[in-house]
Amino acid sequence: MYYLNPRIENLFRIFDQNERKDYLRLDLNENPGGLPKEFIEKVLKDITPQFVAQYPETLHFTEVLAKFLNTDISHLCLVNGSAEGIRYVIQAFTSENGRIVGVVPSYFMFQVYSEMYGRNFVKVPYNEDLTMSIDNIISEMTDDTQLLILLNPNNPMGNVYSEDEFETLFETANQKQITILVDEAYHYFYPKTFIQYALNKEHVFVTRTFSKLFSMAGCRLGYVAGWPDGIKMVQKLCTPHNTNAFAMKIAEEVIKNPKVLQSLIDNFNEGRSYLIDILDNNGYQHKGEAGNFIFIKTKTDAQKIVERMKAEKKILIKSYPNVGNFGTCLRVSIGEKKYMQMFCEALFELDR
Repeated sequence: MYYLNPRIENLFRIFDQNERKDYLRLDLNENPGGLPKEFIEKVLKDITPQFVAQYPETLHFTEVLAKFLNTDISHLCLVNGSAEGIRYVIQAFTSENGRIVGVVPSYFMFQVYSEMYGRNFVKVPYNEDLTMSIDNIISEMTDDTQLLILLNPNNPMGNVYSEDEFETLFETANQKQITILVDEAYHYFYPKTFIQYALNKEHVFVTRTFSKLFSMAGCRLGYVAGWPDGIKMVQKLCTPHNTNAFAMKIAEEVIKNPKVLQSLIDNFNEGRSYLIDILDNNGYQHKGEAGNFIFIKTKTDAQKIVERMKAEKKILIKSYPNVGNFGTCLRVSIGEKKYMQMFCEALFELDR
């Protein structure tokens, strides 16, 4: 007989309703400038008909990535964007009705996957001043908790965890036998990482993506790092040939060309410094310690600014409601200076 899974039927999802043609997209935490054009053209010269026709092989790039991370391939699983890896960790390491603890707001797919598979996602809210106390997290780490999800930095709040804070959380999780998943999608925008725990301890995973600083969101490539036996379980859930050859080819070339990576970092830092300085000079409150995004408290109606920014300036940004003492505010992706200049010129004209 016909059947429809009620969890899927009742699952709330929002799908992309915007098209980037003729728009500057500052709403998806992408790099609006992307990799240098000459770099892309050089990489594409190596593409042959056979390259396109053949199924992708992951071993070579996994070895390249393992060397880059100073580890070995038993600690890594390639995935189609880190969201896929997050999904597999939830599937493999939590049970139906299993308890998952995570801070909110954060990357919404944590909650989507929890609902999709019938897990109990326990929300730890931020304080009114947009800070996160680890005591609030620890208070929810009960004996029946199966998974703790952290983001470092957190999207969309931009907060980070210190080494001491993470060590305290790790010790609590270890005592209560709770697996930890740390999403480091925004690594490089904040260089502090906890990947050493994933590579040297058990029951800790770190997920990363090539979509953000590496500027490869269109290629869909990420990875899960963890202890070998845990990685084997994640790999069992992967579909055959789940990472595409173009993604691995471009990522390898970025890894092998540190000047390209450094130029991406330098361009971002220049854009971020410009944005912060001009917002400060114009009396705007903002929040975002790390990551390639920022919350901005507007002087007028934030949602109307989003709508007018799209209609009048061809710039796409987001508004977020109930963001602590910011109320409803803007969330804007940070890119190189020329894009931040375009955004600020539009903001100052519309927000008055």
